[in-house]
Formats: sequence, structure tokens, C-alpha cells
Amino acid sequence: MEEKILILDFGSQYTQLIARRVRELNVYSEVCPYDKPIKISNDVKGVILSGSASNINPKHLKFDYSQIRGKVPVLGISFGAQLIIEELGGELDISSQTQYSKAELVIDTQNKLFKGVENAQVWLAGRTKVNSLSQEIQSIAHTLDGNSVAFTVEGEETYAVLFHPEVHHTTEGRKILENFVINIAACQATWSPELFVEKSVKKLKEEIGDEQVILGLSGGVDSSVAAVLLDRAIGKNLYCIFVNHGLLRKNEYNEVLESYKGMGLNVKGVDASDRFFSALKGITDPEEKRKTIGKVFVDVFDEESKRVENAKWLGQGTIYPDIIESIGVDGKSAPIKSHHNVGGLPDYMKLKVVEPLKLLFKDEVRRVGKVLNIPPAILGRHPFPGPGLGIRILGEVTPQKVSMLQEADAIFINELKEKGWYDKVWQAGAIFLPVNTVGVTGDQRTYEHAVALRAVMSVDGMTADWVNLPYEILNNVSNKIINEVDGFNRVTYDISSKPPATIEWE
Repeated sequence: MEEKILILDFGSQYTQLIARRVRELNVYSEVCPYDKPIKISNDVKGVILSGSASNINPKHLKFDYSQIRGKVPVLGISFGAQLIIEELGGELDISSQTQYSKAELVIDTQNKLFKGVENAQVWLAGRTKVNSLSQEIQSIAHTLDGNSVAFTVEGEETYAVLFHPEVHHTTEGRKILENFVINIAACQATWSPELFVEKSVKKLKEEIGDEQVILGLSGGVDSSVAAVLLDRAIGKNLYCIFVNHGLLRKNEYNEVLESYKGMGLNVKGVDASDRFFSALKGITDPEEKRKTIGKVFVDVFDEESKRVENAKWLGQGTIYPDIIESIGVDGKSAPIKSHHNVGGLPDYMKLKVVEPLKLLFKDEVRRVGKVLNIPPAILGRHPFPGPGLGIRILGEVTPQKVSMLQEADAIFINELKEKGWYDKVWQAGAIFLPVNTVGVTGDQRTYEHAVALRAVMSVDGMTADWVNLPYEILNNVSNKIINEVDGFNRVTYDISSKPPATIEWE
């Protein structure tokens, strides 16, 4: 039975980050909606209460704190701290302002939570003033303006902080979380990729037995790691299908197909490009394009899966953020986005679903892939959207536009690799813009298409910053695209961050 820290999600944008920080301490963490029944089983060593989506008053929230109080160590963060204080009779003045700010922390008394921590910089969310505390709550730290921001409960291993230790802006945040998880909750720090592989292979063998699994490969990290993990568990009973929708990068279909075969996987490639292009004809709405690509993919995959006799399971590369983002919390934290591999199958596909990576974050998937000896070329690939270039071509998708964008994209990616920037960037690509611009080629006036370049840094795609690429790279890419790709006469560079922009343009 794996020890774990339970994280109750009240809708904060940082909830996933708390879970990741706990995992970085080699302790398994699990995110649960606050509005579902909470079971404190023997494997739960501690509970963290997250922040919220906004500065709502804990008094207005229906949450039964008695479910967890006194049963295991508890750490309340931001809203979670407010909830603890008010549940135990304290009074707060909660500002409606939600902006974040830095503050200097002054520790008042030595305690387990701040063991080894000296005065530090912390990241506050909004302004929460403590008007009064009940007798059982003790203030253990304050900011330079005299506002108490950390507390403990007498006779309990319960702590509350009105700042965010999980963000990098809090300079001693990792140490504070480590004190709670390792020293206070007494977790053993045994969660590791090696242990995950060992336990997963054993579980998959028991769950699947001699039945057959089909899995759709995309060439990406998640599906590749899921395939190799399943292959290690069930071997020849795994059947992989790699569908080419015609919207992949230049030469990607053949290159990825060969790399899979070199890994010993049982893979069948299906080139359905014409079918996808036919279905996309005349469609310009981004959401309709996504749905069309998804529907055709399911149809093609369903037809191919029926050729595998006695297939009982569908393998998917679903990862933990996919599940968390798609669920939301009691309507208060809206789902960030719907994922194609979350929420089940069409009624006509009578298969059980197996998702061997559904408890992992993206960086953990890569670490597991390394343990499985998956080639770095696959593990290090930039994320690529399921609909492919279909959502990087603004407007109608045609074979000619795809061909042009593939060439421009290849020039951009190859330049990043040659100049040593590919591994420094989280995701990069080219976008076909639905505008024509005036240009001059030789002595001739041209009126041709524009293309945008996008390169961002991120950890998991939830937020992203544009990359300040060297002018030399941008200059080389621009010249090569305009000189070598017929139909483009202008290149732009996207310097928008997420939020407010998104990484993809559609």
C-alpha cells in the first residue's frame, strides 16, 4: 500500500503545482475535489487544503472539516488556511482583491513546519487580515507589516499558512513542504519511477491477463511511454495503431513508425490522409475542425481495431493533468479544457479502458520513459496537438496549406536543433495565418501568405512564456522560409504569454 498525501482541491490554479511539489519529494500525492466524501485510509499520511479559485469566504462553503480534523496532519494553504482558522473560531478580514504580492516572512517561534527555515520571502495571494484567533490557534510567523500569516493548532499536527509555499517566489517553499510531508506527516519518500514501473507492470499483468489490448499511438511522449509499459506487461497481446491524419509534421509519419518498430513494438501504420482532408473541406471554425478530426480518427481507429480479433481493452496515454483539468470542482473551478482521452468511449466501441499513466504528471512520464529505456529522441519531443497542423492552419485546411506549413515548420525546428535551442524550448512550431500581404520578389510585386513562429517555455502547459530567441535564429528562419517555401512572403514572431493568450492559436 503506497503512502500518500491527499490534496483537497478548492479550485486554485496552483493545486496541481502542490501535487507536483509533493511528488518531487518522492512521495505520492493525490488530488481530490473537496465536495466528495473523504476517506482517511491507512495509506493517507497527511492532508493539504489548497487555495481556491477566488477569495471566497470559507463560511459560504459547505465543507465538513470534521472529516479530517485530528485524524492525520493537516496543512492549509491560502484559502485552506482561512478555512481552518474560521472553522476553529477565528475571525478574518478577507480582501476581495486577488492579486499576488511578495512579502518578507518573520518567524516568531521555532516549530516543526519552519525547522531549518530562516526568515524568507513568501508569495501572498490577496490580503487576508487576522482580526482574532481562538485560544487553540497560535500565530507562528508574520510579515514585516505585522500581519500574521502562519499558524499552528494546539494539541494537533495542524498548520496553516496564508502564503503559497509551492511557488518559486517563496524562497524556502520546498523546505516548508518537505517539513510537513517528511517530518510532520512522516512519509518515507519511496515514490520513484523505478517503483512505479515495477508496480504498474505487476498490476497490468493481473488486470489484463491474457486478453488483448489495442492502443492508438500518436508519436508523442505519453502514448509512447504507455505503449512500452504495456508491452513490458503483456508483450505480444498489445496491438498498436498509428493513424496518419495527414496533419503531422514533415516526414513524421514514416520516421516515427520506423522508430516504434526499432523499439520492438507491434505497430500498424494506417495512412488515412485523404479521408481527413475530405472531411475537413470547407470547415473554418476551430472547434468544428477539432471535432471533425476527432470523429474521423475514432472511425478509422474503430475500423482498424475490429481487425484485431478478441481485443478486449483500449490502451490510452491519459496523464494526471488531463483528468484534473477535465473534471473541475463543483462548478466553482471550471474545467480548463476537455481532453479527447478523458470521459470514456463512443457507445459502439465495446472495450474496457486501461490508462497506465493516469496518475503521472508530464515530467514524471518522461522519467518513467527513461527507466523504460525509451530513446531520447521520443522522450525529448516537443508536445504536439492531437489535431496536428489542423489547428495551426487558421481557416480551411487543404493539402497545399499543410505542405507549405510542413516546410516552414521543418525549417524552424531544424534551425532550433542546429543552434542548440530545441531542448531549451518547451514547444515550438509555425502557424499558417489567414492573411495575404504585399511583398517584393526580384522585380515582381507579390501578394502571398504570412506565417507566424511560436516558441514557449512551460512546465506542463498550464502557463507559458514566450522565448526570447536570438535574432540570428529568427533572421535565418525568416530568410529560409521566404526564399525556400513558395507562397510565403512574410514571417512574424509571436511574443504573447499564456495567459492571456494560449499556446496554440486555435
